[in-house]
Amino acid sequence: MSTNRRFVIVGGGLAGAKIAEALRDRDFDGEITVLSEEDHLPYERPPLSKEFFAGKKTLPEFTVHDGEWFRDHHIDLRPGTTATAIDPAAHTVSLPDGSTISYDKLALATGSRSRRLDIPGSDAEGVHYVRTVDQAAALLRTLAADKKLVVIGAGWIGLEIAASARGFDVDVTVLEHAGLPLESTLGPEMGEVFAALHRQNGVDLRTGTDVSAISVDGDHAAGVTLSDGTVIPADAVLIAVGALPNTELASEAGIDVDNGVLVDAGLQSSDPDVVAVGDIAAAQHPILNARIRVEHWANALNQPETAADTMLGRPAEYVRMPYFFTDQYDLGMEYVGHAPHGGYSRVVTRGDVDKREFLAFWLDSANKVLAGMNVNIWDAGDAIKELVASSRPVDPERLADPEIPLAEVSA
Repeated sequence: MSTNRRFVIVGGGLAGAKIAEALRDRDFDGEITVLSEEDHLPYERPPLSKEFFAGKKTLPEFTVHDGEWFRDHHIDLRPGTTATAIDPAAHTVSLPDGSTISYDKLALATGSRSRRLDIPGSDAEGVHYVRTVDQAAALLRTLAADKKLVVIGAGWIGLEIAASARGFDVDVTVLEHAGLPLESTLGPEMGEVFAALHRQNGVDLRTGTDVSAISVDGDHAAGVTLSDGTVIPADAVLIAVGALPNTELASEAGIDVDNGVLVDAGLQSSDPDVVAVGDIAAAQHPILNARIRVEHWANALNQPETAADTMLGRPAEYVRMPYFFTDQYDLGMEYVGHAPHGGYSRVVTRGDVDKREFLAFWLDSANKVLAGMNVNIWDAGDAIKELVASSRPVDPERLADPEIPLAEVSA
């Protein structure tokens, strides 16, 4: 290596691996060290509740790079190594053995962790969370022998696991506090679509439901007790009630944090030598003119290029629209844009909602498209992105008419 600069990346998931890749692609020839809490090579997480859980992919198929790639690119990947503290003044990261590693630039890609449910029985055997490949594999092993799964939480992870489990002919009950699944993400209009989807596929979906305890037989979960005293038998329980960003390192180091590490459009934190990417990055979006933190694969995949430019002192802005996708039963969906709960005025659909072949658009009070979603229609993605990015008002009636091209729906 021709320079003596060292860039350290804390976090060995997709985002961490992609920052290392982007730095080498930009001809950075200094040292790169990646600290990874897990013992595995960096891998993508969406398959954990999709293809991996459905038995359609193995870990090597969604591993970002093999070990040889890291060696060939002179990247010091340290699996099973947790950063314990950051000293911005000294430009060092502390390790569990008491040693430190110095850095010139630091990237935080620490991701998020499952939100725990603090109720009686939540620490019993047979209670699962799915955030890592080992956790997903453990739940899979349980379902190979046992046939009653109760899922607490009807968000993306809970619903995707429920769909995959039904593919194994597992009896699945999903419990959700809100009135509909995904209500806080997609609103009630699309929440109804996913509720119908799961009920039609044999899931016992119970909404407006509060859980008071996990019943235990010996030391193993045996069911879930609802607030009204009802007990739902279970061989396994999945708790999927959201995630929390791993911001403690940043906060303890004095870096600005507020529901995520606060970063500008270039993903630079309040410390000029520290960037943050992925689940933890609460980024100022230059097009949406809002601070957004998105816990989805697309940010971990795409933000690293911007972060690498910023680390190298090059001007950069992350301008991609928020994006996520899901596959459940016969429903495949992509969503782009940002329509926060309570932040839109109406939802307009075009196509056949009952057959689950349609587009949906979230509009504000001025009829600007805040977000769009394509369900089992795969040739509309670019047009939806253009509508969201343009901020042009649309005619809702034209927007709802499948005979009118999306490029011609402006008011």
